[in-house]
Amino acid sequence: MTASLSHSLADQGIVTNATIHANLPADELTRRALANGEGRLAKDGPLVVETGKHTGRSARDKFIVRDAETESTVWWDNNASMTPAHFAALKADFMAALAEKGELYVADLFGGSQPEYRARVRVINELAWHNQFIRTLLVRPTAAELEGFVPEYTIIDLPSFRADPAKHGTRSETVIAVNFSEKLVLIGGTKYAGEMKKSVFGILNYLLPPQGVMPMHCSANIGPDGKTAVFFGLSGTGKTTLSADASRKLIGDDEHGWSDTAVFNFEGGCYAKVIRLSAEAEPEIYATTKMAGTVLENVVMNDAGEIDLDDATLAENTRAAYPLSSIPNTSEANMGPVPANVIMLTADAFGVLPPIARLTPDQAMYHFLSGYTAKVAGTEIGVTEPQATFSTCFGAPFMPRHPSIYGNLLKERIAKGQVQCWLLNTGWSGGKATDPGIKRMPIKATRALLNAALDGKMDGVEFRKDPHFGFDVPVSVPALDEAGIDQALLDPRAMWADKDEYDATAKKLVELFVDNFERFADHVDQGVRDCAPKAA
Repeated sequence: MTASLSHSLADQGIVTNATIHANLPADELTRRALANGEGRLAKDGPLVVETGKHTGRSARDKFIVRDAETESTVWWDNNASMTPAHFAALKADFMAALAEKGELYVADLFGGSQPEYRARVRVINELAWHNQFIRTLLVRPTAAELEGFVPEYTIIDLPSFRADPAKHGTRSETVIAVNFSEKLVLIGGTKYAGEMKKSVFGILNYLLPPQGVMPMHCSANIGPDGKTAVFFGLSGTGKTTLSADASRKLIGDDEHGWSDTAVFNFEGGCYAKVIRLSAEAEPEIYATTKMAGTVLENVVMNDAGEIDLDDATLAENTRAAYPLSSIPNTSEANMGPVPANVIMLTADAFGVLPPIARLTPDQAMYHFLSGYTAKVAGTEIGVTEPQATFSTCFGAPFMPRHPSIYGNLLKERIAKGQVQCWLLNTGWSGGKATDPGIKRMPIKATRALLNAALDGKMDGVEFRKDPHFGFDVPVSVPALDEAGIDQALLDPRAMWADKDEYDATAKKLVELFVDNFERFADHVDQGVRDCAPKAA
């Protein structure tokens, strides 16, 4: 099937004799991926693919071209630079590689659902499944919108391309190079499809703040009362799981903008981790792994086409990419009202933070800039302590501008809308995650506390000041009794058998927070600086 584009590749200066497959539907792209030997079909219909050695993002191989456009606008402490000359050499070799392809798959898409703030993006792929993935993850234009579609930004994704560090200024054969002046992204040497979607996120993170729009690495949903909640959180904290609630309308699971009038999804699909996915705990997401149109990355499948979501042989970071329409209760407009609640998720493996806390606007900015979670490096021999992770704005790898720009935008919007902010800890309780017998917070407790906060049922409860972090922690929540959860869970110190060990661990976590925040202290006001935790 050969399709025409209203704005051809030749119109962009791209010379190729390849057969162009443009804006194909998912079933046709699946068929072509199978015919090309790019993947296999699971018995229930999903396309199952493997990404090879790259089973996640190659953060150290991402570069932004440093030129007159970006010299003073990009946060260079966080973003690796590439010279215009190196990019020119890389682009020339990409164009030469494109010219040799016999077939190319092209998708014209939107990054962003609110028309005033969306970007027109063209993605050019050598793999059919990559094109299916990005058509699933971004917003698909209507037939009328495709008429006269002229791309603003172009992503060329060639997994077979190998960069030359000496010639192209890269670190390895893998490259993700972003040129904001030329509005061009070049991705080579990796089959991990998430690089494409995160490149679009990075573009919008650059474009939107000057327009007064807050770009967010978050999920979002709408309650029966019509009020929107946004969920910030790093991978593994529950961002996708907690937002996929059958009683609430899903806006999206990963990337959004907060304008004066709406919270709008940057995407048209979801990209969920599925390792050890439970049909009981996450029924909506689990169901998508049984649907045609879903792309499963690095999920183990036997010869009978049966998938095993518990098998991490290929990767711990197994993923499902599926359209938003695969979730039963979603926003048709891909948007919702401005938020009434902001939830900041963390999975505290130190066992110090309470399961829920109420934040002031200054505290919310402090924790947003900190972007804390903690993980357990369980695969490493001899690891006895949790590993703290601080990713500013809950998405440092995708933030081209200085974090204070995003932090101040968030604080302004919280204050303007009188938004209620919460810190929700989905981590461990009663000890460190590495201690024998210590378990993660029960998901039914997390959901009970979250729903109480979103439904306004925290308004009448008694709160106490946390001695270390200064935020408000509920003393008791009736919803816990209803869920059969001991109220003692609300006091992390009370859950530890060894109180001295809790105090020592809390002191260590406080020091980690303080040390991490030093780099932001000069960019925030005194009220935010005063939110730094203290050793009790």
